[in-house]
Amino acid sequence: MSGVDLARQALAAAKAQAKARGDAAKQRKQARRGGLRSGARADGRDPQPLGQAITRLITERGWEAPAAVGGVMGRWPELVGEKLADHCVPQTYDEDTRVLTVLCSSTAWATELRLLAPQLVARLNQDLGQGTVRLIKVLGPGGGSRRFGPLRAPGSTGPGDTYG
Repeated sequence: MSGVDLARQALAAAKAQAKARGDAAKQRKQARRGGLRSGARADGRDPQPLGQAITRLITERGWEAPAAVGGVMGRWPELVGEKLADHCVPQTYDEDTRVLTVLCSSTAWATELRLLAPQLVARLNQDLGQGTVRLIKVLGPGGGSRRFGPLRAPGSTGPGDTYG
């Protein structure tokens, strides 16, 4: 046997001994602490990472869709582009009807958003899951729609109508 082979054998033996010492030390430490739990047995009161706790809370309360939509509202400029995001801002999301309401700074931008609504609904559903957003309700600078009055004929479309 050559010197290199002897060195390899000695190194392998030293690694095995170090591993055995480390495993034994870990077992002694766990025995002193009573295991890896904070109490007699593991339960929901044990400490957990913040992200895991928030995820569990969202799941338990059934807030998955609103939380996802809230995340999209935070990424609105990324989804629609900076130019459109400067003039059209998401206002509310109704989970029951799955309608996203967006307020635009002018009628021209409201018209632009109405034209882009089908593509935007598809993109949002791609990010959030199919069917999360059914319609986009576009509001012009005047706020909601007027159903009747001197500037609106019954049955015509207006700034408060839904698209998608």
